[in-house]
Amino acid sequence: MPRIPLLPVESLTPEQRRVYDAIKASSRDDRVGAPYQLALHCPEFLEKWQQIGALLRYRNSLPPRLSELAILVTARHWDCQYEWHAHEPHAIKGGLPAGVIDAIRSGKRPAFNDPDEEAIHDFCRELHETHFVSAHAYQRVLDRFGTVGVVELTALIGHYAMVAMALNAHDHGLPAGVAPPLPTRT
Repeated sequence: MPRIPLLPVESLTPEQRRVYDAIKASSRDDRVGAPYQLALHCPEFLEKWQQIGALLRYRNSLPPRLSELAILVTARHWDCQYEWHAHEPHAIKGGLPAGVIDAIRSGKRPAFNDPDEEAIHDFCRELHETHFVSAHAYQRVLDRFGTVGVVELTALIGHYAMVAMALNAHDHGLPAGVAPPLPTRT
């Protein structure tokens, strides 16, 4: 149970309802996701947060498998069970190899066959673990995806770190009956 209540749709204020309806209408699966349900308490913030999230996830220049790779690296870094649960199917659908997904889940460095995946992974890991990106890792992403790609990747990582922090801080668990997809770190 989250630390703050999820607001029933029938109890939303007019402003909350307007934002809720707009998010639901723009959703690819006609729903309002968990982090957005938590943020309904602050509709003005939520409206802008969702717009940035939609832009970064669906309208960036990176192929979906690489966006989802960055999201999974972020979910693993933050030990965010819900974020991993929500995005692993999209990573699979986008074509991210199962071996890469399983290695990240286990906290290990994947054996990459694709240099684009390796470049995205290393950039994400360095940023999360050291709070910086080495010149080498930065240049690899820049060479492959250009200035726009490296800016979008950095913003995508930041956005999903914020999603993970919100889910973790508010203790939003997994749906009933879903086993935690990430092992506990030792």
